[in-house]
Amino acid sequence: MRALVLTGKGMAPVWQEVADCRPGVGEAVVRLHSAALNHRDVWIQKGQYAGLKYPIVPGSDGAGIVMPGGDAGEWAGREVIINPALHWGEHPAYQDPVNFRILGLPDDGTLAEYVRVPVKNLVRRPQHLSFEEAAALPLAGLTAFRAVMTRAQVLAGERVLITGIGGGVALFALQFAVAAGAKVYVTSGSDEKIARAMTMGALGGANYQNAGWVEAVLSLAGGFDVCIDGAAGDGLNDLLDLMTPGGRLVLYGATRGNTREVVARRIFWKQLNVLGSTMGSPADFAAMVALLETHMIRPVVDKVFAPEEGAAAFRRMDEGHQFGKIVVKMR
Repeated sequence: MRALVLTGKGMAPVWQEVADCRPGVGEAVVRLHSAALNHRDVWIQKGQYAGLKYPIVPGSDGAGIVMPGGDAGEWAGREVIINPALHWGEHPAYQDPVNFRILGLPDDGTLAEYVRVPVKNLVRRPQHLSFEEAAALPLAGLTAFRAVMTRAQVLAGERVLITGIGGGVALFALQFAVAAGAKVYVTSGSDEKIARAMTMGALGGANYQNAGWVEAVLSLAGGFDVCIDGAAGDGLNDLLDLMTPGGRLVLYGATRGNTREVVARRIFWKQLNVLGSTMGSPADFAAMVALLETHMIRPVVDKVFAPEEGAAAFRRMDEGHQFGKIVVKMR
């Protein structure tokens, strides 16, 4: 079979022949129709991720058809999406600290013609989604769902701020919060992305590249009950300023690195809840798919690449110009 392979730190992915997939106990092989990129794949390419190994077939998101054999059983021939949160564990509040891992490292991932995965991580493809849309869902959708619905428990009428709109997780967070009936606002470094978010239900936004953006977004809503953020960095204190007393700040990433100094009094004086969130449990994944189907939500696909264009797909992800998910169509 063929796959996009990262052969070393800083190397572009190469579409090449690799060994065929052979399922182990409790596993099945999925013939992939489409896969999608996440920032995680670029960090692996750059050597900026824990547990690195090369060569590796990256990719956590995929949709395709289950092949007969292995322990596929009744799944054989079915159209599926893959839950990339492997071996979550028994506790719904957090992942197993020893066995949990994400598909695409250390296990070869979905940027290939075939991938082997645990049968328990197979989920039927929502029928209102194309294969490309379905492939765009798993990692970013699961991360956003847990942040918005499980950790923040967003309610109808609440004021919600979602930072960095345009990325996959942020867009899903927007869609899920709107579906919950919240009043959603966004930030971005692009006025165009803010405008596009408003066509999807956002009530307004502010460009964080502009001086006075905190005051600008505050003037729109008067403060926020919930903030969903994947950047952290030194902008974290600005988010604490924007929160209403008793508000919930959910952090699902730190693309801007650690915060050098947190102003603690902003947390305790407002009695804020700062919540961490990573990926999601099997129950989160099932609830996400149910919400998606109830509200007929469609993932936003930015651009579709052929596998031979893998290097270009990785560049687009790294440049950060996308609005939605970058998909690689395998067949």
